[in-house]
Amino acid sequence: MKQTFSIQKSIDLAVRHHTAGRLPEAERLYQRILRADPDQSTALHLLGVITHQMGNSELAVDLIAKALVIAPDYADAHSNLALVLKDQGRLDEALASYRKALAIKPDDVEVLNSLGTLCQDLGKPDEAIASYGKALAVKPDDADAHNNLGNMFRVQGKLDQAVASYRKALAIAPDDADVLNNLGNALQDLGKRDEALASYHKAIAIDPRHAEAYSNLGAVFQDLGRLDEAITSYHRALAIKPEYARAHSNLLFCMNCDERYSQRDIYTESRRWEAAHAAPGPARAVSHTNDRDPERRLRIGYVSPDFRRHSVSHFLDPLIAGHDRRQFEVFCYAQVAIPDTVTRRFQGLADGWCSTVGMTAPALAERVRGDAIDILVDLAGHTANSRLLAFAERPAPVQVTWLGYPNTTGLSAMDYRLTDAIADPQGPGDALHSETLTRLPGGFLCFAPQAEAPAVADPPVLAKNSITFGSFNNLSKMTVATVATWARILEGVPGSRLLLKSRSFADAETRRRYRSLFAARGIAEERLELHAWIDSKSGHLGLYQRIDIGLDPFPYNGATTTCEALWMGVPVISLRGDRHAGRVGASILTRVGLKELIADTDDAYVAAAVALAEAPGRLVELRRDLRAAMAASPLCDAAGFTRHVEAAYREMWRSWCRGA
Repeated sequence: MKQTFSIQKSIDLAVRHHTAGRLPEAERLYQRILRADPDQSTALHLLGVITHQMGNSELAVDLIAKALVIAPDYADAHSNLALVLKDQGRLDEALASYRKALAIKPDDVEVLNSLGTLCQDLGKPDEAIASYGKALAVKPDDADAHNNLGNMFRVQGKLDQAVASYRKALAIAPDDADVLNNLGNALQDLGKRDEALASYHKAIAIDPRHAEAYSNLGAVFQDLGRLDEAITSYHRALAIKPEYARAHSNLLFCMNCDERYSQRDIYTESRRWEAAHAAPGPARAVSHTNDRDPERRLRIGYVSPDFRRHSVSHFLDPLIAGHDRRQFEVFCYAQVAIPDTVTRRFQGLADGWCSTVGMTAPALAERVRGDAIDILVDLAGHTANSRLLAFAERPAPVQVTWLGYPNTTGLSAMDYRLTDAIADPQGPGDALHSETLTRLPGGFLCFAPQAEAPAVADPPVLAKNSITFGSFNNLSKMTVATVATWARILEGVPGSRLLLKSRSFADAETRRRYRSLFAARGIAEERLELHAWIDSKSGHLGLYQRIDIGLDPFPYNGATTTCEALWMGVPVISLRGDRHAGRVGASILTRVGLKELIADTDDAYVAAAVALAEAPGRLVELRRDLRAAMAASPLCDAAGFTRHVEAAYREMWRSWCRGA
């Protein structure tokens, strides 16, 4: 007897294959069902899901959409369509599909969580929190919803609430390595680095292949100045997950802090980054249709996570505000999850503004192309939340990197890097950049001082009769070699003290470690004063009133810290290094007329610090005159700096128009 084909039995069997991961078997059955009944909505929907799983998202959208034409109230199809659309970067359409699914099944906890995550990606924090709240109202013991709510609170900067949510998730699912990793991130943000380390270590103990936990562990070690352990952690993350671009960028950033790595080492690793994550090829060979008129008004796009209260904003503001709008139209692409008053200022200065939070690299590249940007400027390099993968898509005819990262990006798609002849002298170093170095004649920085900066006070040596040295840099810059040299300076100036300020000094073990490093070099604990974060900007700047002489770390100099010290009348001794990061101090000091404070060897660095400590008259003179001299210098000449940058942009554009 001929066996009758049963659609329902075939669907049940196909679903069993599908659930078990036997995708080819399930695919064949769904296709057989559709040959028998082309309007079978379940088979259309699930074939669309399999098609997406097998990498064809365009066809998946078509199949699931056909299922929904036949069965408009098919909630699971709406939610899976949303998932495919989200993976394609079509976030607004995905949002609409999730909402349709919830209109049909309002208590679907999985969809509520997915909707919340999408709202978070779209920069809609209130809607995300509301969606997670609805999920928890339906299922109070849903660990995913508690974890997601914690992620949202962290994005908003509500760190105590984030920690509380993660702990609720862990009370339900104590062995969830992802939640432990997220808890570590929130604790790190709170400055509780010991607890953060413990959380990451626990995540790794549960899941030894948790690449994100290893990378985050490395970031904590780097913040604590433990560079060996940071480098090891980043390498472990990449061994587990070679495609992990963020961990690879973290490794590059850390290498800039470590004197054991040469400029050639960093260049080589930067090119490896491109090969691993952003390899150029036919798919990225974009033909631009921008009008090749060399003298027309240009559209400049700035891409940054730091359009907010951040050190980068001190140097970016003068340029954005000063652009000649007759010649340049300014667009800002902001990877800023928590906007603040500085964000709103930049938004007001821009001709075009786009929040890039939640955008995939291809989606951001497409937005830049749609805005017809002529010159696209990266302001973050390999630092946190950068968008280098969007630059790899070559969305603009001319692409430039500047300011936020002190080295080559390694990207073939990055055409130029803005610098100056002191930070990057012409010579062999040019070949160790994937970009062409464009040297600005007045320096690569323009500093905008804080309007609320306290008044300059007399040098404290006058009242205390002893010298206080100081540095407010991150501990990742205070290497063992730096500590050894600073100890020599303290030894050379009897009775002197060293005041250090870094967020990481909130950690007791870190304070103990740095005291031990100095003690091993003969510097007693009472000669050190270690401060953690000071929330108030005026309080932070006011602490410079207790310092006579600033000490620039190496091989990675300060930038904002040096400028702030000088603005407060504090001279800074800098050791000129062998790479951009180690020559920033020399560039800044040259612009303000203080070449005497630049040393070229460790011995000269120590001698310069000791000599200045023995010249109280010179300290008084510097304290009195430095702010005015700095204000009148190229370092604070916003109009001149902007003209130099605009001239560089114009020449880059002319070169592209010539087809060079």
